[in-house]
Amino acid sequence: MTKETLVFFIGIILTLVPFLGIPEDWKQYAVASVGALLILIGYMQRRAQYFTRIDHGNGERGDDSFVETTKQLFSDRELQ
Repeated sequence: MTKETLVFFIGIILTLVPFLGIPEDWKQYAVASVGALLILIGYMQRRAQYFTRIDHGNGERGDDSFVETTKQLFSDRELQ
């Protein structure tokens, strides 16, 4: 089952909870736990989307935040 399908079914359950005749205390715990589950699944989807975006296709992941240069920027005298 994909994450998108899981979110769909959890949404249906969340919509039906007020009409199922569940005691009020249990209902609060059910809604809170379903909400936490949706947060977790949403985080996992965003993380997977981010990793897909930075994947180079050859097994490496990278971003433009670091660029290595071969040119010497500072002399040894300036660093001491």
